[in-house]
This record gives sequence, C-alpha cells and structure tokens, in this order.
Amino acid sequence: MPAKKAATKVPAAAAAPAKKVSTRKAPSPPAPSIAAPIVVDAGDHTKDRAPIGAHVSIAGGTWESAARAREISATGSQIFTKQANRWLERDIDDSESARYRTAMSETQVRWTCAHDSYLINLASPDDALRARSVESFSAELRRCHALGLDALVSHPGNFMDDRASGIARNAEGIVAALEAEVGPTRLLMELTAGQGTVLGSTFEEMADLLSRIPAALRSRVGVCLDTAHIWAAGYDLVTDYDGVFAKFGDLLGFDTLGCLHLNDSKAKLGSHLDRHELIAEGTIGEQAFRRIMTDERMAQIPKVIETPKGDTPAETDGRMLRLLRGYAAG
Repeated sequence: MPAKKAATKVPAAAAAPAKKVSTRKAPSPPAPSIAAPIVVDAGDHTKDRAPIGAHVSIAGGTWESAARAREISATGSQIFTKQANRWLERDIDDSESARYRTAMSETQVRWTCAHDSYLINLASPDDALRARSVESFSAELRRCHALGLDALVSHPGNFMDDRASGIARNAEGIVAALEAEVGPTRLLMELTAGQGTVLGSTFEEMADLLSRIPAALRSRVGVCLDTAHIWAAGYDLVTDYDGVFAKFGDLLGFDTLGCLHLNDSKAKLGSHLDRHELIAEGTIGEQAFRRIMTDERMAQIPKVIETPKGDTPAETDGRMLRLLRGYAAG
C-alpha cells in the first residue's frame, strides 16, 4: 500500500482588520406627517390630568418634534433647542418660531419644555468657562422664550473646588441669565445623581441654591425631580416613598415642583450613577411609579420620560406612556 502523501500546508489568509464599532447614536427616524394616522398605542391621552410625554428629537427642525410628540399621543413634550454637546449657539427667528408654534397647535400637547446643553457649568471656578456658560445659558433661555416654551430644565454645575463656593457661583450665573433674558419660560433646576463634584443631589443643597435667588426672580425658578437621579443619590422610593416626599415637601415644597422626569434606573440605590432604564424594568421597579401616578400632590405636575428608546423610539416611548397612563387609572 503506497504511503500517504503529506498534506500540503495552505497558508492561512491574512486576518481582516477588526471593524471599529461605532459608539455614535443612531440618527432619529424621520418625523411622520403631522396629519398621519396615529398607529402607536400610547394609551388614552384624553384622561391625562397633567401633561405627560417624552423627550423627542428635533431632527429636521424644531417643528418636527411636534409630529413626533403627536405620534405617541403625548400631552407634554421636551426637546433640545440646539445640539446639546456643542458650544455652537443659534438664534430662533420669527419664521422658525411661527412654524414650531403652528405645528404644535396641531397636536394634543399642552405643555412644553427644553433641556439645556450638557456643556454649561455655571458653578465652575474657571472664570472663562463660567462666563461662556452664562452666555450659553442665556441663549438657551432666549430660544425657549422665542418658541414659547413653558420651562427650561437645567442641571446644577460641577463645583470642582469647594461645594459652598460652587453653589454661590451657580446662583450668580442663574441670576445673571434671568436678568438678561426676560420671558415666559420658567427655569427648573434638576435634582442630580450626585456623581463626582456635581451639585444638586440633595434636597438641602437644592433648597440652598434656590434660597440664593432674589425674591424678585424667585417665581421664575423651580425644581425638576428625576426619579432615576434621586434614587442614585440615595432617596429610597421603594421602601421609604412617604418619607422621601415628606422631606421634599418640608425642604423644597411642592409649589417649587415644575416637572417630573419619570425614569427607572440601571443603577443601585445610592450609587450616584445616572443610568436610565425603562419604566418597571430597572432597580426602582413598578410600585414607585404607580404611587407617583396616583399621588394627589403631583397630579397636576407635568411628567416627561427620558427612558432608552432602542431601535423604535415611537413604539418604545408609546409603551412607556401607556404603562404610566395605566398606573394613573389604577
């Protein structure tokens, strides 16, 4: 029997270079027609006691957010008025303002707000950054006034050096912007998760910040409470719901509460990590949201979700709103 031939070694093909995985956020889907039939089941918006909605994209123009809000039967809406991670400012002219207002008039939305830029830091000890932040913050207010928005939500800044000085600088920046830009939009300072040197993670600290706003401007400033943020800051909405909101009422008062951001959390209680999750699918869970939606003290407070949208933003947001409306119905 003849000997077997040795197998010929075939050189291995050169490995293809690994593809870089993009970390860029997928672009928002095109907005539907403002007159398109509503096919997303987001629950019955006609029974909303207070406006409820989502943060919606302005891709294509601020007016396109109207169709996106309408698509999920939102009665409240939150937007950015510019790219949130860039310093580049822009003005809103009469034409854009009219187009936005006309589009919104064709929806069921009755309360609107914007969230300001992530780059603004009114508490910074760096004079140049703080001056730039005041300018940018003033521009945010100016755009909100031009669009006729009810509120502007803003995170307190990072103090970097010492907390007391940071609070004082933050208050000074707020006052400077409010005095420069007079209009209908109410400023809502958002309670934070307390990561690093960020201010505003406790009710006491937020009360301190608000107390530094002069009486003449006080009516123009309130609070936005984000459930994911206060959970991460250590406020136990699951086992101490009554205690948390009793403390909020004592230190800040429900008259200051201008908006609720309803987000579940991926983070542990007291972790100081800002990680949003779908309602009832995170570490907070269903019961706290049921209680909020039936809490008479917050029955008239606008509510906005900022939960993950996935590949189908309208369907996902619609499911979250349907869930919350179901909780409200009992």
